[in-house]
Amino acid sequence: AERATAERARARKEQREKAQALVQGKTLNRAEADLLRHFEYGGKIRRVHVDAAQLRALNAGELGVIQLDGRYWLVERALAESVREVAPQHVALLPDPGAGDDADEFGVLPDPA
Repeated sequence: AERATAERARARKEQREKAQALVQGKTLNRAEADLLRHFEYGGKIRRVHVDAAQLRALNAGELGVIQLDGRYWLVERALAESVREVAPQHVALLPDPGAGDDADEFGVLPDPA
């Protein structure tokens, strides 16, 4: 049992290291980002700071969010897909492209004015 546990831990560490190598220097997080994008990950509501252009791109499926070392990193979709191939548990958010193009589930709401 100990051997199997150690093997799983080694495999997780190897996956994390591969994901870190892929993401290193390629994150799009900005210190001046003033908007929050909330999402569900690990059974809890999480958030990542984005600017208006990043929010549109993220909602359109052009960007993704990777979780590494307790932080959430905004990355290009292609990079998020590469991380998903080696360490799928680190992909926190990767919306379907074009999913934001349709009207939301509530349709168009009338203006209350």
